[in-house]
Amino acid sequence: MRILLTGASGQIGSELASLLAAHHVVTPSRADLDLSNTERIREVVRSVSPELIINPAAYTAVDRAEVERDLAHRINAVVPAVLAEEAKRLGAPLIHFSTDYVFDGSATTPYAEDDPPNPLSVYGTTKLDGENAVRGSDCIHVILRTSWVYSRSGRNFLLTIERLARERPRLTIVADQHGTPNWARSLAAAAATIAQLPADELAARSGLYHLSSQGQTTWHGFASAIVQSMQLAVPPEVVPIATADYPTPARRPAYAVLSTARLRDAFGIELPQWQTLLASCQAEVTRS
Repeated sequence: MRILLTGASGQIGSELASLLAAHHVVTPSRADLDLSNTERIREVVRSVSPELIINPAAYTAVDRAEVERDLAHRINAVVPAVLAEEAKRLGAPLIHFSTDYVFDGSATTPYAEDDPPNPLSVYGTTKLDGENAVRGSDCIHVILRTSWVYSRSGRNFLLTIERLARERPRLTIVADQHGTPNWARSLAAAAATIAQLPADELAARSGLYHLSSQGQTTWHGFASAIVQSMQLAVPPEVVPIATADYPTPARRPAYAVLSTARLRDAFGIELPQWQTLLASCQAEVTRS
């Protein structure tokens, strides 16, 4: 199968490139595929003529998006719209990744796909615009919302906490934002399973899904688990603080746990508990 994969240098994209290596996966570099240039995107899609498009690429600088609104909109909203149009023209399915930031965090139980979105930030708003563009395009699509992505590469919460735990005796971490950490490899594995289904099966299940590991925690809980897994001789103290004590340009949802029942029912996919996946990710460090 010929697959066009955007964002192949990112956390999820790099894992997907590896997992789908048995197929003909085209992974344009940033130089080859300028996501701010819609005409170039169309040129690349038409030259590759893929049988499937996977789009994990996104503008993910949540706070910087508050001032770089146009760039965030182009990458998170316009790019998915263009890819969806091209996918429709080709008759190729599109797998697109989105985020828990489309919700405002006022819920107290896991969000289902049909719960009304109400993003609090430019990032969340642009990602919702991208979702709506894909859903409105009439192409075969699977939109996968996920949250709190980490891996052993790039810039993410896991690597930041590991670095700070070795440098500082005390870490202050927000303890009133609730969500679910997700290992990029587990997300990519689920997406790869979906990607390899026949196009007619994807057409029958076209829609929006939540993809997440099970359970929930806070950023403080996640940081505490990371520090504990490091088994440092003298671990730092991990101190809980409130969101108000750590102001940021962009507002985050206070509660962003995602219900994954629809994904399980449609594709038979259910990821393990987040602690299990964190342990699997950390075991790679031990092995290496």
